[in-house]
Amino acid sequence: MKCVILAAGKGSRLRPLTDNTPKPLIKVAGKPLLEHIVESLPSAVDELIIVTGYLEKQIRDYCGKEFHGRPVTYVHQEEQKGTAHALWMCKDLLKGQGRFLFMFADDLHGAQDIARVTSFSRAMLSLTTNSPEKFGIIVRNPDGTLSEMVEKPEHPPSNLASTGVMVLDDNIFKFDPFATETKGEYYLTDVIAEYAKEYPIAVVEQSLWIPVGYPEDIEKAEEILQAMNLGEGVLKTVLK
Repeated sequence: MKCVILAAGKGSRLRPLTDNTPKPLIKVAGKPLLEHIVESLPSAVDELIIVTGYLEKQIRDYCGKEFHGRPVTYVHQEEQKGTAHALWMCKDLLKGQGRFLFMFADDLHGAQDIARVTSFSRAMLSLTTNSPEKFGIIVRNPDGTLSEMVEKPEHPPSNLASTGVMVLDDNIFKFDPFATETKGEYYLTDVIAEYAKEYPIAVVEQSLWIPVGYPEDIEKAEEILQAMNLGEGVLKTVLK
């Protein structure tokens, strides 16, 4: 299974840390975010597709052609036009390949959660949040599949957030990612909502999610990792 990791953003909210370092290479507990993420992937993932943009040479130099035993293909996103735009830039690498894992390069997740979501044909990880207006929010059908998904809603229909880890398949490319534009960007949430009507997506609640969007989040993340007694911070256990 291939894993698409979005790593092109400027990380503006993490400035000044990201003035000279791309966000995926910001260190948490002694390791770059991107390294934590790749180390948490299950063995079913055998190839990485990393979408790069801002300060991409640093990411390419760090990861090389093979990273933690997995070959790496880089896709350049010149302009930051949103998550749907980034995924569609990988279309030629994914069509005809069946299922793939999709992730962001700035969130930390438990390895067991990622392994669990990859056991489904199509699925997404989720977690209850106290700030639903900041995230893509999910509404579930009675059978636990995705009914509705809204990006950063003013009036959230629930408090269950998508944490950005999804198992999709190449059927998603049948849909138009550019039908809806928001402030010059195309969100994957809009496409997912249509895709899920034909291809059911299981909503899987997870145990550990550490979003790293602001400088203060790094200290919080390190405290959690230390509390988990993970030494160098490898996410091999879920938070109880």
